[in-house]
Amino acid sequence: MNVSSRCEYKDPEGNQCECEAGDSGLCYWHDPQVAKDDPDLADKLEQYARSGGMLKGIYLIRANLQGINLVRHGCSEGFDMSGADLYRADLRGAHLFNLNLRGGSLMKADLRDANVHCAQLQYCNLLGARWEGAKIENIDVGKRVRQETEAIDAERRKEREEANDLYQQAEEIYRDLRKAAEFAGIFAMSGYFIQRELTVRRYRMPRLSTGRILSKIVDLFCGYGEAPSRVVIFSMILILICAMAYFFTGLDYSGEVQQFSWDNGFASNLATFGGCLYYSVVTFTTLGYGDFIPIGFSRVIAALEAFIGSFTMALFVVVFVKKMTR
Repeated sequence: MNVSSRCEYKDPEGNQCECEAGDSGLCYWHDPQVAKDDPDLADKLEQYARSGGMLKGIYLIRANLQGINLVRHGCSEGFDMSGADLYRADLRGAHLFNLNLRGGSLMKADLRDANVHCAQLQYCNLLGARWEGAKIENIDVGKRVRQETEAIDAERRKEREEANDLYQQAEEIYRDLRKAAEFAGIFAMSGYFIQRELTVRRYRMPRLSTGRILSKIVDLFCGYGEAPSRVVIFSMILILICAMAYFFTGLDYSGEVQQFSWDNGFASNLATFGGCLYYSVVTFTTLGYGDFIPIGFSRVIAALEAFIGSFTMALFVVVFVKKMTR
């Protein structure tokens, strides 16, 4: 063994590990061929981390790290284990607060009862990880989990079968995270993960299929029941569009047609539009006071708006109650 050589591992920024290398040219921590089965491995890793050792890209496959404490006290940033491989690692009861695991792997890792609060898990492989009882408040998995990003890339390469498999994995990850968030009572996070779960499920459907189109409509309307604000925004847009339509097609008010005309001044047209906006609101809410009466094509618009409005208001009540009662 050449004990004088330095580990050949370099992180993506080009920084090299300072540990002594073995025959493979890599140190104990960065060598994927070295089994991490020491009975006191957790203590060794804690000492290595606190002594300033490079944690990026280390291999801890099937490592027993129960109860390990990798919290970096007195520092705003946690230990940097980006790119580390913890496949099937036993991390039950581990303290991983604010840990950086970007681009790493927790595939099939056991995180039961672990503290993963504020962990950075962007582009980390989370497939099959066990989260029961884990503290996952404020974890950051990024806009998309790793498999969803890879699925999008596969679709761009026209590899649909691979993309479907990756979307299925992403759906499983989101489902596991959603269940963990529900168990922990973090319903805002749970709502986000169920949106992502149903979104990637939609991506697995054939393009232009009825199921995919309906799923997209539900997502746009209410975020799969998790975004009541979308219902409100849609309602406001519909009311405004219909008001503009009434403005140009005309309404009857006390026997007089209220409609845009170039012959009317700005103030007169503005007052007419205000009346059309009022009529649009009462039609959308199905109040129907009867002071304005649709004429001509306005009747079609009013009928459609009343139908959509009654459905939208019922949808808002369902979504709002769902959010408030969790």
